[in-house]
Amino acid sequence: MPRLYLIRHGKPAASWGGHDDDPGLDETGRAQALAARDILLALPEAERPKRVVSSPLARCRETALPTAEALGVELEIDPAVGEIPTPAALAAADRPAWLREAFQGRWQDIKGDLDYDAWRRSVAQSLRARGDTAVFSHFVAVNAVLSHLQGDDRVVGFRPDHASITVLETDGEALTLIEKGREASTGVL
Repeated sequence: MPRLYLIRHGKPAASWGGHDDDPGLDETGRAQALAARDILLALPEAERPKRVVSSPLARCRETALPTAEALGVELEIDPAVGEIPTPAALAAADRPAWLREAFQGRWQDIKGDLDYDAWRRSVAQSLRARGDTAVFSHFVAVNAVLSHLQGDDRVVGFRPDHASITVLETDGEALTLIEKGREASTGVL
C-alpha cells in the first residue's frame, strides 16, 4: 500500500507568537530539514516518497526543499496542508492567545468564523490520494489528521517535534496510521 510521510516543519527562526508571521528556519531547523531528508532517502526504494508537497509557509517550504532536491522532483505547494486559518476578525497580535485557547479544547469548540472540525477533516481528506508522498506541514495540521484518524476530538492529542515524521498508508480512499513521529520532549510548541 502506498506510504505517506507527514512531516512537521523544522524549527523556525521566530516563534508562532512572534512578530514575523512567516518565518523561515533557524540554524537548528535547517539541520532538522537535512536530517528529515536523510531519513526519507534511507528508506527502501519501494517506500521512498516520489512527490514532495509543502504548506505555502516559508518554514515548511524550507524544510521540504532539501528532500525535493535530493529526489529530483519539483516542490509542490498546497494550501490544503497549511496552517490552521485564523478567524478573519482576529488581529495578528491576538493569534497566539487564540491558539493557546484552541489547544486546550476540542475541534468543534474552537471560536471563529470557520467550522474547524470540518477543516480538520478536509486536511485528512487532502492526503487520501497522495500515496508515495512526503507532506511538510504544521503542528496543528498533523494533530488535525491524527485526531481525525483516531476519533479523538481534542485539538492537541500529539506533540510532534520539529521535523518529526509520521507514517501513514493510503489506498486512495482511506488513511491508516502506521507510526507516529517523534514527540516533542517539552511542552513548548
